[in-house]
Amino acid sequence: MTADSARPDRKAQIDALLLKLPGASARKINGLDAYFVADKMFACISGAGIGLRLPAAVATELQFSRGNVASFQPAGITSTREWIQINRDDAADYAQDLDLFKDSIAFVKAGRGR
Repeated sequence: MTADSARPDRKAQIDALLLKLPGASARKINGLDAYFVADKMFACISGAGIGLRLPAAVATELQFSRGNVASFQPAGITSTREWIQINRDDAADYAQDLDLFKDSIAFVKAGRGR
């Protein structure tokens, strides 16, 4: 639902979820709304989904086990194996992925995410 991703309330819903996580902040980077912890990006809004950085093995497993997870390709550019995109029609449904967002924060804070 690409038209939905352009709705301002969609970003507000995602902000409300991610910015309540300890240490999380938001800013624009390369035209994308991105989320950071310890000055490292852990997630960003792209198209109809949210890109998320996780250990490569976890990212690969999620791509095979969940129908709403794909490789992350902002603006059609392939990213590393550590990045996946979770697509949800309703931004409020990202609350179901809260544990993955927390895992992403732990991963990038540990210094493995750049």
